[in-house]
Amino acid sequence: MNKLKNKSILLLAVLAMAVGSMSACHSDDKEKKEQQEEEQQQDAVETPTVQIVPLTKGRLSSNITIPGELIPYQQVDLYAKTNSYVKKLLVDIGSEVHQGQLLAVLEAPEINSQLAAAQSRIKQFEAVYFASKATYDRLVSTSKTPGTVSQNDLEQAEAKKNADQANIDAAKSGLKEVSANLAYLEIRAPFDGVITSRNVNLGAYVGPGGKSTDPLFTIQDQGRLRLVVSVPEVYTGALSNKSEVNFTVRALPSEKFTAQVKRIAGALDEKLRAERLEMDVYNKDKKLLPHMFAEVSLPLPAGDSTYVVPKTAVATSTEKVFVIKVVDHKAVWVDVKKGLSNGDSIEIFGGDLKPDDKLVKAASDEIRNGSTLKY
Repeated sequence: MNKLKNKSILLLAVLAMAVGSMSACHSDDKEKKEQQEEEQQQDAVETPTVQIVPLTKGRLSSNITIPGELIPYQQVDLYAKTNSYVKKLLVDIGSEVHQGQLLAVLEAPEINSQLAAAQSRIKQFEAVYFASKATYDRLVSTSKTPGTVSQNDLEQAEAKKNADQANIDAAKSGLKEVSANLAYLEIRAPFDGVITSRNVNLGAYVGPGGKSTDPLFTIQDQGRLRLVVSVPEVYTGALSNKSEVNFTVRALPSEKFTAQVKRIAGALDEKLRAERLEMDVYNKDKKLLPHMFAEVSLPLPAGDSTYVVPKTAVATSTEKVFVIKVVDHKAVWVDVKKGLSNGDSIEIFGGDLKPDDKLVKAASDEIRNGSTLKY
């Protein structure tokens, strides 16, 4: 029995030693594997593997979408020039009018009185002039006999006649002024358009002395509209007055409209730092209304040949915009400026770059400047 017991104890001891040896070996293998993974990660950080692309030149056209506004080609507020009362209203909101059409008639009785007074003043000065002219003519006739009329009397008579003639001319000018004021009592359309506002009623007192500062009418030319956009400074170099643009409006989302660039400001707005563009939009069917907002797709044609790279090759940090050039397996950060973009491509400018340079396709600030690269 004792021999059997000893053998059992010996067997258990051997098994325990074998299990311990296996655990130690497994632990060593695990540590080696973790160490290898850590070394691989460290190597990947110190020597990252990257994909490179060659630097090439090309031309990149693009479109930008910017908001715009449709405004009337012509718009004017019509006021009363003289203090008067509204006698007749011949149009209302929505009326289509033509150039020279009578819109309203005003009444000012005092102007009629001024007109009559001006006419009477002319007749008065004419009577005085005819008398002085007759006197002057008689003196001239008498002066032909030597010694009958002094030269001084003749000159005074001529001066009196000329002064009376000047009074007639002044009175006629006064009559023209009153007649012009009388013409202001008729409000006429300055161009073809639509009445979009009416702020008076019959009998209203209007003119500079009136209480209301609102215009009598507002008239707009809606047959042709101006599409106005403000283009940011960065895109102004690619603008052309031969470009055709497409635009949409919210009221008609399923329709696309076109317009031709007609006017370019040639200067930047000081507040917006943008350049004003105007396009003419012909609106014969009156689908579009003034002051609608539009989404305008503005083409930016390609300029001179520039460097074109994938967007992922351009990295942006808090301090700079750069690409990573690969030189002798080393990363070199090169500062650049962005240009036009189209799809997955973008223009870049500046920097120490030349054609066929190798750039990192997926650049980021995690690839440190001067680090070794694999590719």
